[in-house]
Amino acid sequence: MYKRFITPVVFLLVISFGSLTLYAQDDAPKQAPVYKVGIFAPLYLDSVFNKNTFKYRQAVPRFIMPAVDFVQGALIALDSLQAGEDYIDASIYDTKSYTEKIPDLIRNKKLDSLQLIIGSVRDEDFTQLAAFALQKNIPFISATYPNVSGVTANPFLVVVNSTLKAHCDAIYSYILQNHGSDKIYLCRQAGRQEDMVASYFKMMNEQDGKPLLPIQVVNMDDNVTAAFLKSKLDSNSKNVIIGGSLDESFAGDIAKASYELNKNYNITLIGMPNWDGFSALFNKKTLAGFPVYFTTPFYTDKTSAFSKSLYKAYNNKYRGKPSDMAYKGYESVYLFTKLLAKYPDSFMNHISDKNEKVFCEYNFRPVNQNKKTTQPDYFENKHLYLIKILNGSISKAL
Repeated sequence: MYKRFITPVVFLLVISFGSLTLYAQDDAPKQAPVYKVGIFAPLYLDSVFNKNTFKYRQAVPRFIMPAVDFVQGALIALDSLQAGEDYIDASIYDTKSYTEKIPDLIRNKKLDSLQLIIGSVRDEDFTQLAAFALQKNIPFISATYPNVSGVTANPFLVVVNSTLKAHCDAIYSYILQNHGSDKIYLCRQAGRQEDMVASYFKMMNEQDGKPLLPIQVVNMDDNVTAAFLKSKLDSNSKNVIIGGSLDESFAGDIAKASYELNKNYNITLIGMPNWDGFSALFNKKTLAGFPVYFTTPFYTDKTSAFSKSLYKAYNNKYRGKPSDMAYKGYESVYLFTKLLAKYPDSFMNHISDKNEKVFCEYNFRPVNQNKKTTQPDYFENKHLYLIKILNGSISKAL
């Protein structure tokens, strides 16, 4: 079972979307041990409420919805865990609170008793929680942020949403195993992130000082057209195009150009992890029959028992369909809280435990950026799915 510390404001926010059952702390049967979990998300409650009055009468502001969905998924996971034998003491923290910011919570020792931190946080919130987790030896599950913000030497940090480098590693490995004899093009435009992508592929491809794969870098800038792309491709060979940009316009343009050439050129287009959010790639008419691939750590089989359970509970509580963030909130809380209860004294040794799988396969590996040190800088999920967008639908390619 679990008990939940929810401020009245949090309660009002959640109750505005549907019913919520609170389990009173004093009425719950006391069982030993108690596992204490902190769930952190930027709800901006002090910004959207005026005392106990919700400021936005017409609709919930979009900028808080990812965090709200994450927390709603987390609450449903806690409801599911309540049916078990373990006693979970779960607290939800709004990282954008005016009066209880993360430094305030730390200074006032309100987080000292936590045994597990789960956060959908980024930037300063992320670094503050990571530093606190290291100081107190508390595992910190970063559930949604695909970055480490310069954090090093922190063996208690677990990155679920893999970094851009990990995605480039996965794409390179896939091409090496499946397209080693094909023509390979890294198509890019100018930009800092594009420079990073190009440097990752160069580093992987030239580990021994010379290229292992014949990757040709194509600088396209404002010339992302079928005519320009045609001048680079080989009509007598299979062509693998790596879309080396996180820009939405670039992704749409190179997909359109590849589609136009696909009748006469054998083209496989693989994009970056954020391409799953670009509407142009889901257009059934402009890209009919042409697949676009990308990598992601998150893939949910909507027919699985966990997925059906979440869908039903979410619809009953909030009268709607759970978003991707709700799935992430549910999975991160359910999976890692179960692992904490199962391995309270050796949690970090079991973060890749396959027996407690919820939606996704995870493979957390230590990352050592300085090869001279043995202490991990952090643990990162290295299991990535290759996903195919085809005719407006997503499916697992590998």
